[in-house]
Amino acid sequence: MSLYGMMRTGVSGMNAQSNRLGTVADNIANSSTAGYKRAFTEFSSLVVPSGSGSYNSGGVTTSVRYDISTNGVMNYTTSVSDLAIDGDGFFVVQNGSGGNFLTRAGSFVPDGEGRLVNAAGFYLTGYSYANGKPSATANGFAGLEIVTIKDSGLTAVPSTSGEFSANLPESAEVLTPAAGSNDPAAKYTAKSSLVVYGNLGKEMMLDVYFTKTGDNTWEVAVYNKANAATGASPFPYADPAATDPEYESNGPSPLLTHTLTFDPVSGQLTAGGTMNITMPGDNPPIAIDFSQMSQLDSPYAVSEAFVNGNAASAIDRIEIANDGTLSAVFEDGTKRALYQIPVATVASPDQLSVLSGNVFSPSNESGDVRIGFPNEAGFGKMVSGAVETSNVDIATELTSMIEAQRNYTANSKVFQTGSELLDVLVNLKR
Repeated sequence: MSLYGMMRTGVSGMNAQSNRLGTVADNIANSSTAGYKRAFTEFSSLVVPSGSGSYNSGGVTTSVRYDISTNGVMNYTTSVSDLAIDGDGFFVVQNGSGGNFLTRAGSFVPDGEGRLVNAAGFYLTGYSYANGKPSATANGFAGLEIVTIKDSGLTAVPSTSGEFSANLPESAEVLTPAAGSNDPAAKYTAKSSLVVYGNLGKEMMLDVYFTKTGDNTWEVAVYNKANAATGASPFPYADPAATDPEYESNGPSPLLTHTLTFDPVSGQLTAGGTMNITMPGDNPPIAIDFSQMSQLDSPYAVSEAFVNGNAASAIDRIEIANDGTLSAVFEDGTKRALYQIPVATVASPDQLSVLSGNVFSPSNESGDVRIGFPNEAGFGKMVSGAVETSNVDIATELTSMIEAQRNYTANSKVFQTGSELLDVLVNLKR
């Protein structure tokens, strides 16, 4: 064996163990860094061709890898904007230049402009609800924008849609005149009221009457509650102009009359699944979904009654659901979805490129990014009020440090022995 080769091999061993100690040092230093993924080293031999009567020593090469696919423990906090992912996936974040990256570091706080930013200065991104319920761009970052929560004053959102489901009693008798006639003697089978909001946040109460008008046929009549008659019966509803000029175009007739038809065998709705209430003035129409209504041999019972919109109110707090929906809760208690926060995955997370700031970017080895929403197949659940800690185990790192120290010392002995033998060889001539 060549003395120089032996010394070179000893140096490669010391260099390999030095790299191992470097990863241990990083892991220990970042053991309290949220979302940090531990680095570790793997060694492979380097063989130099040798003859039958001699041996040429090679050495060892080092490969540094990251345990990105192993999740850390969740540390629960009192901040709603602290986020963690229970399962697979990464948050998509942006830097100040608009570049997109992946991270598990979810300790976000609002900056001066209301943008959610983590400790490394990366901004959380999501899909806006401004144009309705968003959908994820499966194969890219298009459509994502920085999540911004800024209360710029009072906000009013008019009602535009809703859902209503109830059971109408099959055994109810046919009544006439029905509520939609607005006759003083009008009759109805059941009644509910709904709160809706106009363009300027004005609260309006709608009376919704259900009247059985024939076998498996029901009339739905909607009135403005403010115009109900005083006394034992609300009929007839007065001319709205007498009490509120906003309703002047509506006249004394109901806002809407609508017909529901049910299957006599199953009791499920067969016609009339959606009704559109034309609101007076400049207020937008309201589409109410009745598709889950039923007619069974059971008393009238409401199972769902929801209409969107809210009165003029300031944002009180935010809530983030486990499907990533970020909603603003206003002072009056109403809630409005603002963003849906996606998660991203790749085929091989451990092959992602690791960058400063505890973020990752796709590489050729990791595969392309796939984006979806939490709770969907292949994606984890979003947890609000929690931060994922690092996946570093201090005991394991200290053990690795001791092993690396001993191996480094052993390799240094090889180099020292080679140096001494080389001195002997040089001194033979003297």
